[in-house]
Amino acid sequence: MTNPAPPRKSPDQPWRTEGTPEEPPKPPPGGGRLRGGWWRLVLTALVVFLLANLVLSLMDEETEPTISYTEFSKQVDAGNVSKIYAKGDAIQGQLKKEQKNPDGDGSYTKFKTERPTFADDGLWADLSKHNVTVTAEPVVQHRSFLANLLISLAPMLLLIAVWVFIARRMRAGLGAGGMLGRKAPPRPVELEPGEKRTTFADVAGIDEVEGELNDVVDFLENPDAYRRMGAKMPRGVLLAGPPGTGKTLLARAVAGEAGVPFFSASASEFIEMIVGVGASRVRELFAEARKTAPSIIFIDEIDTIGRARGGGASMGGHDEREQTLNQILTEMDGFSGSEGVIVIAATNRADILDPALTRPGRFDRVVQVSPPDRGGREAILKIHTRQIPLAGDVDLAQLAKTTPGMTGAELANLANEAALLAVKRGQDEVAQADLSDALEKVQLGAERALVMPLEERRRTAYHESGHALLGMLQPGADPVRKITIVPRGRALGVTLSTPDADKYAYTEEYLRGRIIGALGGMAAEHVVFGVVTTGAENDLEQVTNIARGMVARWGMSERVGRLSALPNDAQQAYGLAAAPQTLDVIDGEMRRIVDDCYEEACRKLTDHRGQLDALAEALLERETLEEADAYRIAGVTRLTKDIEA
Repeated sequence: MTNPAPPRKSPDQPWRTEGTPEEPPKPPPGGGRLRGGWWRLVLTALVVFLLANLVLSLMDEETEPTISYTEFSKQVDAGNVSKIYAKGDAIQGQLKKEQKNPDGDGSYTKFKTERPTFADDGLWADLSKHNVTVTAEPVVQHRSFLANLLISLAPMLLLIAVWVFIARRMRAGLGAGGMLGRKAPPRPVELEPGEKRTTFADVAGIDEVEGELNDVVDFLENPDAYRRMGAKMPRGVLLAGPPGTGKTLLARAVAGEAGVPFFSASASEFIEMIVGVGASRVRELFAEARKTAPSIIFIDEIDTIGRARGGGASMGGHDEREQTLNQILTEMDGFSGSEGVIVIAATNRADILDPALTRPGRFDRVVQVSPPDRGGREAILKIHTRQIPLAGDVDLAQLAKTTPGMTGAELANLANEAALLAVKRGQDEVAQADLSDALEKVQLGAERALVMPLEERRRTAYHESGHALLGMLQPGADPVRKITIVPRGRALGVTLSTPDADKYAYTEEYLRGRIIGALGGMAAEHVVFGVVTTGAENDLEQVTNIARGMVARWGMSERVGRLSALPNDAQQAYGLAAAPQTLDVIDGEMRRIVDDCYEEACRKLTDHRGQLDALAEALLERETLEEADAYRIAGVTRLTKDIEA
């Protein structure tokens, strides 16, 4: 039996060793290595000083030309000398007017010359006669030795400052990671003064997910009970779901409920241009979490670095992403279950994650976070309106009923938009009308002040009336909530239809009704005006997506059969997941379904032309019709199929 690997020699050492020789003792602080470093620094300073002095000497070399004493005497006699300075027999001077160099190379105004010792030419008399100033200071000034010394040392001082700065940054971080971003080790998320930690009381609408995470909270609060039973808590929990469903809020609530430190980071924060920095930051984060265990590490948008590997050439950022992912996998493998550190990650693309990340032993538990149901939406609205004064006519249950499919973030935005509207209108409380208007703004877009010609308004009124009337006449279709020809967002008019209750599966009849309703605008323009306009662009996009799903994914075509010919992502890579013959069949079946639905839409609108005209005339007059008025004007009985949540 072999001896087990010895424990790590230090918490920060990311490996274990076995059978290796003892490391030599490290030199004490201030030892030979440090002294050698200072000697090298002094030697470098000396070399820089000598080089700088040489350069400065060359720069300071006098550039004034040397002229003959005869030439100097001629300039004095001509009255062209302005001033001179003499030191012994050496003379410096400056001319009044520029003269050509005696050597024929350029011209000069400042000069120097040497007075012969045998000259007896009455120089002082000539100078006085021509008013030449004899100065006490040299005409050409030169820097002193002290100035040269300071200038030559400036580059060295700058070099020392940069060296000290880099040394401190690298000592504060872990290797290059400290120099490229982190000034201090990661700290748990800090709260503002007076702010309370998030708990499950702040989470609503996802009770089934809350139950899954209660195990994590219980383990963090009572780890000994699990150890006695020999049970190990999952090392990682992956929260998967659409954006805005509350994944980050859930992670904070788990930490707040258990009362443990919470480390939060976005996966994109680990990625840097230099390879290896992300892995260094991952090691640093996990090391700090172990020091404060029990604790929770939360990594948001983990698909940024957790995509399946081996999808292309490993160069640049791709290589850095893979190294960061490998480090996360290694750190999670290092958990023995006794550290009390749990990793929670969030993503809305769980299907593209690397299999090594989601296998047991890494992220053992995958929790689906879905949009809330009707009761959940009401509970979420109650939470987000706790700080908002509500009027007595506000009915959150009714509002939750008319917002199917909305996530927690969208409902929070809805409550905030209603509060903003109430402030703009000078109210003290948020009324039901504010919530309704805010819902319209969120779902339909903001109103646009667009003046349309009468013919355009009339065509838009018939277009929206076609949508609405077919939605009223089609069995099983979603009830029509509002019709308007007021331009909103990118649309010239909008017909809003929402179901009475949440739907989780759709029948073929319902989907055909959706297609007929979407084609109602184009069909109405064709029946009434005999033309087709570009206003049906968005309608045709919806029709194409529904028809493709019916034929290629949901088995609602006899010719294609009961198979999924195109995966969900094939809408962007259309034609890559099926044989050419199958694609031809899919295309033909899609056209058949859409053509049948368009013919039925035209036939129904022709048979009910009077109701279509009545809706269009009412829209032209009032611009907006609510649900009750729309059904009354169309003469259609509203069948309620209310399902209590």
